[in-house]
Amino acid sequence: MRWIKAGASILILLITILWGVCALYFGDSATGWPQRVLAALFALLGVATLISLAFARWRKYGLIAYGTAFGLVLLYWLSIAPSNQRHWQADAEKLAYATFEGDSVTVHDIRNFDYRSEFDYRLAYYTKNFDLNKLQGVDLFSVYWMGPAIAHTILSFDFGGNDHLAISIEARKEQGEGYSTIKGFFRQYELIYFVADERDVIRLRTNYRKDPPEQVYLYKLQGPIENAKRLFLEYLRKINELNEKPAFYNTLLDNCTTAIWMRTLANRDHLSFSWKILLSGYVPEYLYEAQRLDTGLPFSELQRQALINPLAQTADQAVDFSMRIRSKSNH
Repeated sequence: MRWIKAGASILILLITILWGVCALYFGDSATGWPQRVLAALFALLGVATLISLAFARWRKYGLIAYGTAFGLVLLYWLSIAPSNQRHWQADAEKLAYATFEGDSVTVHDIRNFDYRSEFDYRLAYYTKNFDLNKLQGVDLFSVYWMGPAIAHTILSFDFGGNDHLAISIEARKEQGEGYSTIKGFFRQYELIYFVADERDVIRLRTNYRKDPPEQVYLYKLQGPIENAKRLFLEYLRKINELNEKPAFYNTLLDNCTTAIWMRTLANRDHLSFSWKILLSGYVPEYLYEAQRLDTGLPFSELQRQALINPLAQTADQAVDFSMRIRSKSNH
């Protein structure tokens, strides 16, 4: 038992040292020399504490010193607050919002960039009115670029014809900032709901992202239309809330897929949480197993038919892009 306790203590120390070093190193949305120095000092204190465990005389003092330092780091980390006032990348500068009048919803600042390449585009936004009574369903886009286990998930709300409103939940990046999975655990990114025309947020991924290329699959979700309406309104409620009260993106707890699951809690018959939601590449398979997708075909065949890259690349800038990417597929 003594060896088990010692092993557990060492493991806890190692985990907290690593966490503390990252929390200090990344800081409040920036890493400069003060953060690097503090992270190095905390790491040295952690190593000294580990060494002190081997000496009964120093063990107590080492743990007290380390516990105090870790507590201060934790308080600092908890004090980091999200903000809407940063130097955002051009594509993330505007936040969409919605206004309501009965069954009519007006969505403002819908993104619809004109892309020449992934990073070369003309900014463009529009405002559009949607009648909730015309909502016909919800489609799921799964975007893959690094194997079958991880995918970016986008929902698109179908109002008939070419009227599709896509919403992509992402990390809101500042100018010159790249995405890091590790940084996403440490309050480094604000959360943003990109409300966009499919010619923007989908075409960007099928036609213009090349490093690495992305494979996009489109699935039509099945379920009561009232569930779709509640989900749409829950999305808009969260979008409006983020305008007033920014929140942090989190790689694990509040990302493109777990946030969707959280929004679906507005419906009583929502899916139970599953490891396949954490490994987001398996979300379509999970939905198929729960009969939320068309089960008339084996999943492998449904997935094969769901790939839309060739259709999107042919449609490119066509005004009826949304209809074309659905024209020859049985989703």
